[in-house]
Amino acid sequence: MKLIVIGIRIKIRPKYKLSRKCIIFAWNIMLKSPSEAKASKEEITRTRIIQTAKKLFQRDGLQNVRMEDVAEAAGKAKSSLYYYYKSKEEIWDAVMDIEIGEIVSDIANAVGHAQTVEQKIHAFCGTMLKSLRKKRALYNIAYGTNEVVKRNKSTGGIRRRFVKQESVVFREILAEGIEKGELKPMKSKEQEILVFVLLSGLKGLEKEMVLEKDYNLEPAIKALSHMIIYGLKV
Repeated sequence: MKLIVIGIRIKIRPKYKLSRKCIIFAWNIMLKSPSEAKASKEEITRTRIIQTAKKLFQRDGLQNVRMEDVAEAAGKAKSSLYYYYKSKEEIWDAVMDIEIGEIVSDIANAVGHAQTVEQKIHAFCGTMLKSLRKKRALYNIAYGTNEVVKRNKSTGGIRRRFVKQESVVFREILAEGIEKGELKPMKSKEQEILVFVLLSGLKGLEKEMVLEKDYNLEPAIKALSHMIIYGLKV
C-alpha cells in the first residue's frame, strides 16, 4: 500500500495495517508549522509542571514547596523551570485557576440541569460544597489561617477570582428566577448586595463542612437552599 501526500510518496508496509485515524494523525503533525509544534510542546510541559506542583502543594502545603522541589519532581532543571514560571506563586496561581475553573464548570453544569430556582440554588450550594470537599487540601491552603498564607498576595487574588466567578453564576440564577416570576423583582443594586451576603454566608459554611470530614452535607444544603428561596419568593 502506498500513500501520496502532496508529491511525497510514503511507503507503508502491509504488516503494520495503519488505520485511517493514524494516517490522519500523522498528516496533521506534518501540517503543523514549527511554531505550532513548539507551542504544543510548551503546553504539554506547562501541564506536566502544573500537575506535578499540584500534588506537591496538596502533600506539603504552599509554604513548604520550593521551585527546586517542583523542578525535580517534574524532571526539569531548575533553570528551565523558570522559563515557564517565574516563581512558586505563579505556579500556584496556574494550579488554582484550573481548580477554580473545574469547580465553576461543575456548578454551572449542575445548575443548568435543574428546573426550578429552588433546585438551581440547591444545585449551586451542593455542587460547590462537594467539589471543595474533594479539593480539601488545596482549599485549606487558599483559605487557611497560616500567617504565610495570609501574607501571600497570590492567594488573595485567587479568592477574589473565585468569588467573582461564583457571583456570575448566582446572579444568573436570580435573574432567571425574577424573569420567570419565581422570585420577587429586585433592582440591580439589591441583587448585588444579596449575592454578596449569600456568598459570604456560604463561605463560612464551606469552611466548617470542608474541614469536617464526616459532616453530612445534604441536610445542611437543603436547609440553606430552603432558607434562601423562602426569603426571595414572590
